[in-house]
This record gives sequence, structure tokens and C-alpha cells, in this order.
Amino acid sequence: MEKKNIDWSNLGFGYIPTDVRYVSDFKGGKWDEGVLTADSTVTISECAGTLQYAQTCFEGLKAYTTKDGKIVTFRPDLNAERMIDTCKRLEMPVFPKERFLDAVDKVVAGNAAYVPPYGSGATMYLRPYMFASSPVIGVKPAEEYQFRLFATPVGPYFKGGAKPISIRVCDYDRAAPHGTGHIKAGLNYAMSLHAIVEAHEQGFDENMYLDAATRTKVEETGGANFMFITKDNKFVTPKSGSILPSITRRSLMVVAKEYLGLEVEEREVLFDEVKDFAECGLCGTAAVISPVGKINDHGKEICFPSGMNEMGPVTKKLYDTLTGIQMGTIEAPQGWIREIKVTE
Repeated sequence: MEKKNIDWSNLGFGYIPTDVRYVSDFKGGKWDEGVLTADSTVTISECAGTLQYAQTCFEGLKAYTTKDGKIVTFRPDLNAERMIDTCKRLEMPVFPKERFLDAVDKVVAGNAAYVPPYGSGATMYLRPYMFASSPVIGVKPAEEYQFRLFATPVGPYFKGGAKPISIRVCDYDRAAPHGTGHIKAGLNYAMSLHAIVEAHEQGFDENMYLDAATRTKVEETGGANFMFITKDNKFVTPKSGSILPSITRRSLMVVAKEYLGLEVEEREVLFDEVKDFAECGLCGTAAVISPVGKINDHGKEICFPSGMNEMGPVTKKLYDTLTGIQMGTIEAPQGWIREIKVTE
């Protein structure tokens, strides 16, 4: 497969249109067969449910070129299942898991020339999403929907390596108890935009959200889950009904236990105990792990022993092991890697 003439090593983390994307419409109570199309435009009614009442959701995953030249995706079945959970909560029609996986396979295969080569530091980002397409003026679910999936090559989330970031304790609430924090709804991210802009204006990279009910427990950031390493090398991650179940975080829990032999705890994490951890990181699809060097709590700084210059030693092992699994240099657990068949 001849790759596109792209300067892979200098790619940013942005949108570049590729050759094909997948589209399927839900009308009359059922999904159509779905097609690959070269048309990247979306045409909908001015009164479409997604525009009026934010009835929309999305997923994010990546395709990789492994060391032996295969093109693979990482745990796309979990993305399919998470989108199903989201759709049920938002009263949107479920896009079947097998159809989701088939759409991923077709879009990656159809854009194989855009999957960056192994060792370039770049990957292909995949964005499945769904939205209400039919007109809705009364507050109710729409009757028609569209599922789409596009691909774009992206560079590493951090140019020059993942340097530790600084974050602040946020005064805004990300999600309410029994709300929509546990699903990947577009509205969750719209709500976080003001907070992240404000954080950037104050010189911070991200926000730490606490639980809305008591403001004593760590939740997540606007787009990633937290992970901590204790001074006796335990892997700790917050447990809450209002945080998004990150696929990267769930994978890191397995890596920590099965590959690195660490004790793993998924539990409520009180903010008061954060100062006692040795390492802290944010985990998600885009960067895998973003190390956190310090947290600002309204002027009072929590500085982790791992510092602001590089990842902590345990976080680095976690990062190297998971990316090694994704890139095919370390054997993956059964079912984690889905190979894409590409015809020349």
C-alpha cells in the first residue's frame, strides 16, 4: 500500500479530510445499509434535533501501523458498546455493535493510504458520531438520525514528548449525580469549554473536576480520566457514576496489574489524599497518558515528586507498555487488537 505524500513527522493534532467516510441513516424505525462516500458535507434541516436540543454523541479511537506493517485498531468493540450506552441514555437509536465495527473496518481500509507509517509518531484518528437529523420543535426525541464515521491522520498530541502539565481545581461542576457524565454526549463537552478557556487564560493546561454533590472527591477533567500512583506503587483511579468510562483507563488497569504486577484500586478518591500520591496522570485516546506535575488548589500548589520535567517512572512504564501493545511490539491481551484487511 503506497502511502500519501504527507510529512508525517510534522503532523499536528487536527483535521485533514481523507478519501472516504461512512454514512448510515435511521428512518422509519430502522437503519439503512450504510455507504462509503467521498462527500464530507452534512446537510440537515434548520430545525434538526441536534441543533435545537443537542441530541448528539460521539466516540474516538485510533488506527495504527504496527511494527510488522499491519493496520490495526485498538479495542473498537468497547467504543461500540459505549456508544450503545450513550444512545440509550439520550433516547437515540442504537447503532448495532457489529455494524459499528464493520464501519470502522471499511473506513480504515478505504483510507489505508492515510494511516501513518510505523515509527512516524503519527496515527489515524477515527471519529464515529450520531445526531438527530429530522426537525424537532417540541422538546422530544427526533424521529430520524444519521450515523457517520470519518478518519483523519494526526500527529502526536504532544510535540517533543509528553511533558508534565499543570492543572487547577475547577469551581465549575462537570456533571451532576444521576446526570450524563458517564456517557459520551456532545453536551458534556460544550459545558466544559468555558472552564477550559478560563483555565488556559489563568496559565493552566486542564481542570480537575470534583464531585458536584460534596466537592470532596476527584472526578475527571473535561476529556480524560485520572490515574494516580501511590508511594508504594499502587495504581489508583477514581470510581464514580458520573465519570466517563475511559477505554484507555480500563486498559491501563489491566496493563498495571497483568504486565507490571502492580496492585490496582478503582475506588472513590478523596481530594485530601491527592497530595500524598507520587505520580498523577490524565488518560485518554488522544495522548494515552498526560503526566501531571502539579495541581493548583486556589493558590495552594500540590507538587508531585515526579516533577515537571518528565513522566514519573511508573507512569512511563505504563505508557510504554500500552503504546507497545498498540504498535505491535508487545503481545496484546486476547481481543484487544483488530486487524484491518486491506486490498491493494
